[in-house]
Amino acid sequence: MKYLIIILFLCAHTLQAQTDYNTKKGFVAEGYDVVSYFENKTEKGNKLYTITYDDASFKFVSQAHLEDFKENPEKYIPEYGGYCAYAVAENGTKVSINPETYEIREGKLYLFYNSWGKNTLKLWQKNNVKGLIEKADQNWETISETN
Repeated sequence: MKYLIIILFLCAHTLQAQTDYNTKKGFVAEGYDVVSYFENKTEKGNKLYTITYDDASFKFVSQAHLEDFKENPEKYIPEYGGYCAYAVAENGTKVSINPETYEIREGKLYLFYNSWGKNTLKLWQKNNVKGLIEKADQNWETISETN
């Protein structure tokens, strides 16, 4: 019985540790290659180079990018599960993104909504980004657990 409790605890902890990802179009970042962002490129991934990590699917432009991701996935995973960083900070909501609107800041990938004349990356950059990141981090703790 003692071992069953330990196993159940470990399973529950593993499930709890998973991130809530924005998987519009079936993939994180709508199928754009998250490694490419760190090369200052926005490139759609190829279905030949896919991986599932933390129950979310990622696409890459090449086997080399897939291998880079496998070596250090935490480096490439977008903040806030790939939802709009500005919306997480300002409204505490999960909003879809335009995968071509992004920022790399202090080694982290942030994605943003950009449609209908509203570019949240510009709003993000006009404000106190450090304060927005702190607020988004706090909000994400709460909203990442909801649908």
